[in-house]
Amino acid sequence: MSLEKRRSPGNSKGCMMSSAQHQTTLGSKLEVLECHFTWDLDPSRSELLHLRDKLEDIGTEEGYNWLGHIYNLQGFIHHQLGLEEDALRFFSRAAEALRQIRNTVSDEGPWLVVNYGNLAWLHLHLGEQAESQAYLLKVDALLNEYPSPSPDEPHPEICAEKAWTLMKFGTNNKMQAVGYFQRAIRMKPDMVEWHTSNTLALVGAYKHRLEVDVFEKMKIAKEHDPENLYLTALYLEQCARRGQKIKDEVRKLARRVLRKPVSSYSGIKPILKFYRSYISMDEAIDLAEEALERHPDERYLKRCAAICYKWRVLLHGDNPPVQSVMDRAIGLYQEVIALYPQSTLKRKITLANIYAESSHGQAKADQIFQELLEGEQEPADRQMLYCCYAKHAHAVQKQSYKSIEFHMKAVAIRHQSVYRANSIRILEKIKERNRNKMCGEIEEFLAKLQD
Repeated sequence: MSLEKRRSPGNSKGCMMSSAQHQTTLGSKLEVLECHFTWDLDPSRSELLHLRDKLEDIGTEEGYNWLGHIYNLQGFIHHQLGLEEDALRFFSRAAEALRQIRNTVSDEGPWLVVNYGNLAWLHLHLGEQAESQAYLLKVDALLNEYPSPSPDEPHPEICAEKAWTLMKFGTNNKMQAVGYFQRAIRMKPDMVEWHTSNTLALVGAYKHRLEVDVFEKMKIAKEHDPENLYLTALYLEQCARRGQKIKDEVRKLARRVLRKPVSSYSGIKPILKFYRSYISMDEAIDLAEEALERHPDERYLKRCAAICYKWRVLLHGDNPPVQSVMDRAIGLYQEVIALYPQSTLKRKITLANIYAESSHGQAKADQIFQELLEGEQEPADRQMLYCCYAKHAHAVQKQSYKSIEFHMKAVAIRHQSVYRANSIRILEKIKERNRNKMCGEIEEFLAKLQD
């Protein structure tokens, strides 16, 4: 055997080791980048699908200032869903959007650091180490050319994008988002949209108990960003909660919102909520229908209208809806379910609840719940389904034992949520009343939760 042939296996092994070592070294360098891949974002698949829909509903006009961030997050979501070509497409659109929004002499800037970091990670996952290395070098070049004003902080552009991203991942992350927005604002105080989003994050974090200083910050942010009608609508709702008479002002705001492009940030959703809470359910429906007349194909407006009809049906008090309202509620929810095919569970439960309010709809409601129970869901979604079905079994089917069984199933799923807490409260009340044959079993079950 020749020397060349004897060496070739060793050379091959050495090449493989070198390649593996290079990938390990590259991976360790990528770990320290500031981007979506390193921000400990770990949503479930259903959360990813829901968030993808929410980002699409923001639109490109109302969401213009954040369009690069929207596309960056969409790219990460699609990567997490295993859709790598779509991820690459969104990351490329993010880079272009960021350049257009900043509108500076140079195409490059610190606002691209997160995007380039995302691309470095994506190419590594695709096995394209050379491309990954190239984007890593671009990140290094940007950080050297545009150092942070504060040596101990990431660049304010990075802080702001991280804050905006964290806002989208539930209430628990909103205070962390506030922290990053405030760091960004300290270093670069002239960015109006950062101040506004910081306020929105605060409102989201304190949504059930808005403190006085947060309310004052809302007022200041509204004055500095008067064209943000979403923020204005939220502010007026808080004014109403404090007893202020502002119905006429909200009605005027509603006319302005109707003239704006359709977006989940146009202000239409909080205005409809205000109408339902402080004016009337029927006027809220009329406003939602007017918005739909102007934009009959917009799925987000159909979703907003469906919510109005839902509350008209489910919270009717002594004024039950006529059949035409029931039919419209059912029709809208069927449309919305078809328009949001990847995030339908909660809407199907609502549709079942609406059917259950109809004198002839219980069988259809039972059928929807049965189909959902036979399907597959992630634990958090399964827990929500069990809790909702337990209430249906009690209120509609009049089967108390089945209701208790499903509340116990919801609690047995070890995921902390409002649904689990609600099922625990219901079981505790049944136990305290001590009128049900299952009280002993409930007491034993609740005792085990303490272990």
